[in-house]
Amino acid sequence: MSQSSTQNQPKLNQVVEKKVLNSVTKKITVYAPDIAAKAQAGQFVIFKIRQDSERIPLTLSSWDKEKGTISHIFQEVGYSTIEMGSLHVDDKIMHIAGPLGNPSEIKNFGTAVVICGGLGTAVAYPVAKALKEAGNKVISIVGARNAELFILEDEMKAVSDEILFASDDGSKGQKGFVSDVLKSLLAKNIKIDIVFAIGPPIMMSVIAEITRPLGIKTIASLNPIMVDGMGMCGACRVSIDNKTQFACVDGPEFDAHKVNFKELIQRLKCYCNEEKNLSSSYQKPAGEKTCQCHGQ
Repeated sequence: MSQSSTQNQPKLNQVVEKKVLNSVTKKITVYAPDIAAKAQAGQFVIFKIRQDSERIPLTLSSWDKEKGTISHIFQEVGYSTIEMGSLHVDDKIMHIAGPLGNPSEIKNFGTAVVICGGLGTAVAYPVAKALKEAGNKVISIVGARNAELFILEDEMKAVSDEILFASDDGSKGQKGFVSDVLKSLLAKNIKIDIVFAIGPPIMMSVIAEITRPLGIKTIASLNPIMVDGMGMCGACRVSIDNKTQFACVDGPEFDAHKVNFKELIQRLKCYCNEEKNLSSSYQKPAGEKTCQCHGQ
């Protein structure tokens, strides 16, 4: 289900398209030509939707340099993403900063395995696309809780030499986790030159422990709590090889074998109760129209 703008020339930061990908996932496309012109795989932007909104970082899932648009896929799991989900086509976002962060290291490694879980597929897609364009053999392993929650399936197939699926309930692909599929590949003695792991921290941690003893270079895309996105606030600090770094300016991608995932997971839990309470109190701005197409 999607909505598209009928205007010929959109305004800066205007929503030009909105899609509902599944019961919990949405995609918005925004007119931001300066960001689209410079965007690279692995980078993110920070949205500030309204004057009193939080700053929210979201990784670019795609961009179109000719149309001047950037796209983001998200789930309404907190106050800010609920607010983002309330946007309609032709609404204007107050501020968008980006592209931020270092782009993914892209070159011809040989055989690159891209592993993504859940919403991580939105981040993994531009990485897999860039790796394919650089001449790599790309094997994608995509996971979700069930068949209904998979996203960008056609897009991932288009940029992968081989794509494998795993679902918690077995409704699509192998029953189990993406880590189980990786183990199956390794058991077949398939030579893997690099692994990109993108998804929940616990998943990336498990992948890192599988590849560590084999000496396979593994990159993790980290998603810590982030505020300013420019290295000044310190909120996104992570421990890499026992040294403090900032995901916004030093990352967001790091050597997975050097990441302190235990600390990262603990820090991500810091504001869960506050976020839950804030989300439950969310009210749409006065005068905002209700979207009739999918009950918003």
